Amino acid sequence: MIKPKYHVFICNGGKIAGDRKGVCHARRSLEIIEKFISEIDERELSADVMVNAASCFGICAKGPVVAVYPEGVWYGNLTPDDVEAIAEEHLEGGKPVERLLI
Repeated sequence: MIKPKYHVFICNGGKIAGDRKGVCHARRSLEIIEKFISEIDERELSADVMVNAASCFGICAKGPVVAVYPEGVWYGNLTPDDVEAIAEEHLEGGKPVERLLI
Protein backbone atom coordinates (compact mmCIF):
# COMPACT_ATOMS: atom_id res chain seq x y z
CA MET A 1 0.00 0.00 0.00
CA ILE A 2 1.28 3.44 -0.94
CA LYS A 3 1.56 5.79 2.03
CA PRO A 4 2.47 9.20 0.68
CA LYS A 5 3.64 12.00 2.92
CA TYR A 6 1.05 14.30 1.31
CA HIS A 7 -2.21 13.68 -0.51
CA VAL A 8 -3.36 16.60 -2.65
CA PHE A 9 -7.02 16.80 -3.66
CA ILE A 10 -7.91 19.33 -6.35
CA CYS A 11 -11.54 20.25 -7.01
CA ASN A 12 -12.40 19.77 -10.65
CA GLY A 13 -15.94 21.07 -10.31
CA GLY A 14 -17.66 17.73 -10.81
CA LYS A 15 -21.15 17.38 -9.41
CA ILE A 16 -22.93 14.17 -8.43
CA ALA A 17 -24.47 13.87 -11.89
CA GLY A 18 -20.99 14.07 -13.44
CA ASP A 19 -21.49 17.59 -14.77
CA ARG A 20 -18.16 19.41 -15.21
CA LYS A 21 -19.61 22.91 -15.29
CA GLY A 22 -18.74 23.90 -11.74
CA VAL A 23 -16.90 27.02 -10.65
CA CYS A 24 -13.54 25.32 -10.15
CA HIS A 25 -13.65 23.72 -13.58
CA ALA A 26 -14.58 27.05 -15.17
CA ARG A 27 -11.66 28.70 -13.33
CA ARG A 28 -9.03 26.42 -14.86
CA SER A 29 -8.88 23.60 -12.29
CA LEU A 30 -7.83 21.14 -14.99
CA GLU A 31 -4.75 23.27 -15.67
CA ILE A 32 -4.06 23.33 -11.92
CA ILE A 33 -4.25 19.53 -11.76
CA GLU A 34 -1.87 19.22 -14.71
CA LYS A 35 0.50 21.76 -13.15
CA PHE A 36 0.56 19.84 -9.84
CA ILE A 37 1.38 16.60 -11.66
CA SER A 38 4.14 18.35 -13.61
CA GLU A 39 5.63 20.01 -10.51
CA ILE A 40 5.57 16.73 -8.58
CA ASP A 41 7.36 14.94 -11.42
CA GLU A 42 9.93 17.72 -11.97
CA ARG A 43 10.75 17.84 -8.25
CA GLU A 44 10.91 14.03 -8.05
CA LEU A 45 8.28 13.96 -5.31
CA SER A 46 6.17 11.14 -6.79
CA ALA A 47 7.02 8.79 -3.91
CA ASP A 48 5.92 11.38 -1.33
CA VAL A 49 2.97 13.15 -2.95
CA MET A 50 -0.24 11.71 -4.40
CA VAL A 51 -2.41 13.99 -6.54
CA ASN A 52 -6.11 13.35 -7.18
CA ALA A 53 -8.87 15.29 -8.89
CA ALA A 54 -11.90 15.62 -6.61
CA SER A 55 -15.57 16.35 -7.02
CA CYS A 56 -17.12 19.55 -5.73
CA PHE A 57 -16.04 20.55 -2.20
CA GLY A 58 -19.09 22.79 -1.86
CA ILE A 59 -17.23 26.06 -1.29
CA CYS A 60 -17.45 27.33 -4.83
CA ALA A 61 -16.91 30.98 -3.87
CA LYS A 62 -13.33 30.01 -2.94
CA GLY A 63 -12.64 27.94 -6.06
CA PRO A 64 -10.50 26.53 -7.37
CA VAL A 65 -9.91 24.72 -4.09
CA VAL A 66 -7.06 22.38 -3.11
CA ALA A 67 -6.90 20.32 0.08
CA VAL A 68 -3.62 18.87 1.33
CA TYR A 69 -3.67 15.98 3.78
CA PRO A 70 -2.82 14.67 6.32
CA GLU A 71 -2.62 18.21 7.78
CA GLY A 72 -5.99 19.30 6.39
CA VAL A 73 -4.59 22.46 4.81
CA TRP A 74 -7.01 24.14 2.39
CA TYR A 75 -6.05 26.55 -0.37
CA GLY A 76 -8.48 28.63 -2.39
CA ASN A 77 -8.91 31.03 -5.28
CA LEU A 78 -5.95 29.37 -6.96
CA THR A 79 -4.51 29.87 -10.41
CA PRO A 80 -2.01 27.61 -12.17
CA ASP A 81 0.68 30.14 -11.19
CA ASP A 82 0.11 29.36 -7.48
CA VAL A 83 1.03 25.69 -7.82
CA GLU A 84 4.78 26.27 -7.92
CA ALA A 85 4.70 28.04 -4.53
CA ILE A 86 2.65 25.23 -2.97
CA ALA A 87 5.01 22.59 -4.37
CA GLU A 88 8.12 24.43 -3.20
CA GLU A 89 7.02 25.82 0.16
CA HIS A 90 4.55 23.18 1.35
CA LEU A 91 5.25 19.88 -0.38
CA GLU A 92 9.04 20.28 -0.38
CA GLY A 93 9.54 22.67 2.53
CA GLY A 94 6.78 21.47 4.85
CA LYS A 95 5.30 24.95 5.44
CA PRO A 96 1.86 25.93 4.08
CA VAL A 97 1.67 28.97 1.82
CA GLU A 98 -0.07 31.46 4.13
CA ARG A 99 -1.24 33.88 1.43
CA LEU A 100 -3.24 31.13 -0.29
CA LEU A 101 -4.95 29.57 2.74
CA ILE A 102 -8.70 29.55 3.25
